[in-house]
Amino acid sequence: MMFVQTMSILVVNQSVIDTCASVFSVIMALLTFETTGLSRDSIYDQFVCRFWLTKKPLWCTMVLSTYGILLTTLTRYFAVIYPILYKSVRAVYCEMHFSCLISFTFVAFCKICK
Repeated sequence: MMFVQTMSILVVNQSVIDTCASVFSVIMALLTFETTGLSRDSIYDQFVCRFWLTKKPLWCTMVLSTYGILLTTLTRYFAVIYPILYKSVRAVYCEMHFSCLISFTFVAFCKICK
């Protein structure tokens, strides 16, 4: 019964991540900004330049989706190979948070070229 519960959690997690990636993909395709009028003094312009024009929300959700699929695969593997030592639901939540942390860290420190 625990396997079904943890897999349900991971499937819902993956669905939410993929929905966010789809939303960011559509928003990035529809919204464009005029970059010639950006200044260094405005906080809004700094946000647009450093966060939106580099497409960090899109890349973050794409990387997180990849790690979510990897987490689901490894969880299924360990549930089949080591059924007695299988993890609890709490461990799955910790793994999901760890994959989010890895994704955000990767995108924050990775230089994304246009």
